[in-house]
Amino acid sequence: MRDKVTGARRWVVKIGSALLTADGKGLDRAAMDTWVKQMVALRQAGAELVLVSSGAVAAGMNRLGWAERPKAMHELQAAAAVGQMSLIRAWESSFAEHGLQTAQILVTHDDLSDRKRYLNARTTLRTLVDLGVIPVINENDTVVTDEIRFGDNDTLAALVANLVEADLLVILTDRDGMFDADPRHNPDAKLIYEARADDPQLDAVAGGSAGALGRGGMQTKLRAARVAARSGAYTVIVGGRIESVLDRLKTGERLGTLLSPEQSRHAARKQWLAGHLQMRGTLTLDAGAVRALRDGHKSLLPVGVKAASGNFRRGEMVVCVDPQGEEVARGLVNYSAAETQKIIGHPTTDIEELLGYIDGPELIHRDNLILV
Repeated sequence: MRDKVTGARRWVVKIGSALLTADGKGLDRAAMDTWVKQMVALRQAGAELVLVSSGAVAAGMNRLGWAERPKAMHELQAAAAVGQMSLIRAWESSFAEHGLQTAQILVTHDDLSDRKRYLNARTTLRTLVDLGVIPVINENDTVVTDEIRFGDNDTLAALVANLVEADLLVILTDRDGMFDADPRHNPDAKLIYEARADDPQLDAVAGGSAGALGRGGMQTKLRAARVAARSGAYTVIVGGRIESVLDRLKTGERLGTLLSPEQSRHAARKQWLAGHLQMRGTLTLDAGAVRALRDGHKSLLPVGVKAASGNFRRGEMVVCVDPQGEEVARGLVNYSAAETQKIIGHPTTDIEELLGYIDGPELIHRDNLILV
């Protein structure tokens, strides 16, 4: 299965607090520079990259002189506000040494549970990746509350992997991977090199608490792998202090624990779209658009739509039919019904003039479209 790692095109790399802050001693700039060099090498090898970085609270604690992680929400938020400044500046300067731009993205659970904001985040991240910018994502600890916080950046990284349709999620941690027993108490514990993410036997060996600085232990990493698997992504849980760890993963070396999804990313997404039963509207396509979808596997552009019916919002499911009314495809639409009525039949270049803005050149992107 290691060919799934070497062949991965889009990587989400998550780095935990204990690694980033040298177990609470402040941001480990030397280690960060080492990971950045490896991520730059991935980029040069043709991979697309999104970085999920913990460390804001831990870095803030260090700058404020706090030895223990506070329990009060307002103190955690204050530490995050202080630490995020140092964290993003460190990533920015390190990537800049290699001529790469970075972008800071802070999110909350609400951002990814609200369909419109989810699509906005997805579009923004896709644009940044297309521009060659490295998105650096963290939970917005300064504004979250107990009810909406992700609880750990492992879960956040998995949701980001789903959001950007990543091929691979790499969780860098302070342990070498998942073991069949706790290696801190059992010297005979063996590393689990490969397994199915949904294997129930993994639950028994994923015990153990997080470190003093982090919020997630091995249980959250397993849960994250299962979340990522829903969209067909593979997950590697691996030691971040292993020398040249990302370089060696890219060459196919058996490092860490590789957890595989039940089905491919493409199959998982298409299955989800096929099972999305709440159809909110209908788009009638001309013959050229039908050919483009069926034969060219293209996105659906407004110019190929003759009529639209229904009351749908951006991100909702619509049915695409041919001139005879036969269903051709279904997908998630980028514009509301009112917006769609204004732009159908027009080329993409007219969208901004007709609406005063443009949310995307496609009415339905090919990644959000399934033929029937």
